[in-house]
Amino acid sequence: MPPAPGEGIGVPPWPHRPASSCRTSPAVSTASGGPFDVDRKRERVAELTRIAEDPALWADNAKAQALLKEKAQLEAGVGGFDRAARALEDALALHELAEEADDEATRIEAAQAGEGTVRIVEALEFEKMLSGPHDRAGAIVEVKSGAGGVEAMDWAAMLYRMYTRYCERKGWEVEPADLVAGEEAGISSASFIARGDHAYGFLKAEKGVHRLVRISPFDSAARRQTSFAAVDVTPEIEDDIVIDIKETDVRIDTYRSSGAGGQKVNKTDSAVRITHLPTGIVVAMQNERSQQKNRSMAWKILRSRLYDHEEKKRQALLDQAEAQKKDINFGSQIRSYVLAPYRLVKDLRSGVETGKVDDVLDGDLDQFVYPYLLGVRRSDRAVEE
Repeated sequence: MPPAPGEGIGVPPWPHRPASSCRTSPAVSTASGGPFDVDRKRERVAELTRIAEDPALWADNAKAQALLKEKAQLEAGVGGFDRAARALEDALALHELAEEADDEATRIEAAQAGEGTVRIVEALEFEKMLSGPHDRAGAIVEVKSGAGGVEAMDWAAMLYRMYTRYCERKGWEVEPADLVAGEEAGISSASFIARGDHAYGFLKAEKGVHRLVRISPFDSAARRQTSFAAVDVTPEIEDDIVIDIKETDVRIDTYRSSGAGGQKVNKTDSAVRITHLPTGIVVAMQNERSQQKNRSMAWKILRSRLYDHEEKKRQALLDQAEAQKKDINFGSQIRSYVLAPYRLVKDLRSGVETGKVDDVLDGDLDQFVYPYLLGVRRSDRAVEE
């Protein structure tokens, strides 16, 4: 696992400002509307505390729990800022003491304290990047093969494994949802649900088209081929969020799930496919042997995708360009994975690259996720997101 944000950052001797790996880190500010907006958070905590003291609130348990959850999150943010402010004050005091006493040992201690302050602020900014309305939620990850035929289907299967390994490295729960096998190899599409701390917040950075260049194992002439696969990530919507779905707007089909033959063959129509007719969204579920369980999970995923669909419509009103869908082919990728003639993985948004291709395909993705979430972007090439 890579270090936490800010770890390993070299800090020059005090009083020079420590260098930061994050391009978006402005000076720490307590002013409302600043990078951490602490004043507003303190006011909101005080307001929520007053509301929580009203006995009438507890008549609605769901509302009360939502209020307490918001209050706890705000208090955690304010507490982190206060810790950073105290650490900065301590570092400055040590520096002043070192200068007054002309003591080199104290100067070193002050520099170390400054380095610790940088790490705290970097971690705070990273937490701020994971403060979206659904960043703490689980994530529904779907991988689809694109241009490249059988090679692309095999690439989609490699990506699916890469993301499940990433989730396992994070200690998250992974629940397979649906899988459509490729015609000869790999997968046409597959999805799973990742549940864990900020699963959606991290995995949303992987949404986009991924490009693979390698010597194709399916080509008898051993030629180099390029293939594409798309990754879509939506938050797992909690049951307490109401999504109105009319019965007349859906079509439900049942069928026999695919899988191993012999004794394991499914002899009942346990697989479920739900089609939302107005949007064309289709959810298929065949992981469980029980049709009822598959139906329940399919409805849950449909609700999440409809919610995401509405969010995208709202975003389109704010920024039409960002709402456009990419084709899964040349010119639309967010990351390239080159296995031949050289070995390199490069994120085309942040410019981060590594030659350790096998580690990346085994789920070592934080080296790309962290910079992207922290706002690091290439200045020489704009990638539509």
